[in-house]
Amino acid sequence: MATCQVNLNSIEKIKSFVEALRKSEGTYELASGKYVINAKSIMGIFSLDLTKPIEFRSQTGVIPSAVLPFLA
Repeated sequence: MATCQVNLNSIEKIKSFVEALRKSEGTYELASGKYVINAKSIMGIFSLDLTKPIEFRSQTGVIPSAVLPFLA
């Protein structure tokens, strides 16, 4: 598993993030505190605390290039 921190502090960033990830193969998660959600779920992302960086987890062991513009 590969992890990094992403910054999703605006609606535009969230929309772009989800659109970019949906084109990528693999299983991805976002974790904030005790909550872990599917990173391809726009509704799930809005349930997280977006005021601080969120942990991105890639089950493939590689961070997709689509995530790079959102790194914290």
